[in-house]
Amino acid sequence: MLDQSSGTILTEWQDHYAELFGRHTLCLKHRLHTSPLFSDAALANLLENCDRQDYHVNLMDKGVRREGEFGDLSGKEILKAVRTGDIWINLRAPGRVNPAYDALLDEIYAEFESRVPGLQTYKRNLTILISSPKVSVKYHADVPGQSLWQVRGKKRVYLYPAEPPFLPQEAIEKLVINEAHETDMVFQPWFDEYAEVKDLTPGEMLHWPLNGPHRVENHNSLNVSITTEHWTDTLRNAYAVNYANAMMRKAGFKNLHRPTAGPALWGRIALAGAIKFSGVQKRDAKPYRVDFRVDPDAARGFRNIKAYDLRK
Repeated sequence: MLDQSSGTILTEWQDHYAELFGRHTLCLKHRLHTSPLFSDAALANLLENCDRQDYHVNLMDKGVRREGEFGDLSGKEILKAVRTGDIWINLRAPGRVNPAYDALLDEIYAEFESRVPGLQTYKRNLTILISSPKVSVKYHADVPGQSLWQVRGKKRVYLYPAEPPFLPQEAIEKLVINEAHETDMVFQPWFDEYAEVKDLTPGEMLHWPLNGPHRVENHNSLNVSITTEHWTDTLRNAYAVNYANAMMRKAGFKNLHRPTAGPALWGRIALAGAIKFSGVQKRDAKPYRVDFRVDPDAARGFRNIKAYDLRK
C-alpha cells in the first residue's frame, strides 16, 4: 500500500472527470510509481511464488503470440530475462502471494467510488504487467471495465473506438464465451488513422470506455504497469447480452441486436445465466498452447520446449 500520509492515489483530479469516467478516454495522474510494491525485490517475490494458473508469459514470433512458462527459475532470473529479452509477463492475482496488492486494489476503487457519483464496482482485479524493452502487444480488447497504470518505463498506447469495424459484434461475443483469445482480433494498419495515441510515463494512467480495442509499444526500457478491472451492473448487463447473443448466433440466429433495457435485456440475462450455470460452454473454451520456457541466458530471454495445452 501507499503511505497514507502523502495523500490520495489519484493526483490533480478535477470534478468534471466524474462525468467522463467510463464514457470517454481519461488520462489521469497517480502515485503508484512511488510504492515499494513495484520494486525489483517485490516483483521477484511475486514471480517466484505465484501459482501456474496465475500468470501468462508471452512473446511475439513472426506475428504470432506465443505462450510460455517460468520453469523452476528464481524471481531474479525471470526479471533478468525480461530486462534483456523480448517477452512480457501478466501476473493475474498478485494478492494471492501478497495481500497488500488486494488492499491497494480496494484503495483504488474506494477512491474512484468517492469521486464518481453512483459508481459501484465489484469483481475487481489487479494484474501486474512486466515487459521487455521495445516489446509490442497486439491489438486486442478486454471484457471488463479496464484501466492501465504506468509504474516504471515508458510505453505508447493506441486506443481505438469500441465499435465496428474496429470491434465487430461477433468478435466481442467470441471473447466473452472464451472461444477466442483477446489478441485474436483482426487489425488493419489503417485503423491507426482513427486511434488516440498516448505516451504513458510513470505516474500516469489511462481509463477508456468498455471493450475499447488497444495496442501497446514499449519504449527502450523495461516496463512495469498494472491493469485494474471492474464490473458494475451496467457492464454486467452488457456482458450478459453479448454472451447470450453469442450462444444464439451459434444456434443459427442472425441480425442480433443488443438491448439495454426491458424484456429483451432481461431475457438475455436469464439465458446467459442458465448457460453459464450449466457449464456447457466451458467445453468449447480455447486452450493456451505453451511452447517455450523463460531463459535469462538466451538471446531473446526464452528457449523452445515441447508444446502442451494449458486451460485456465
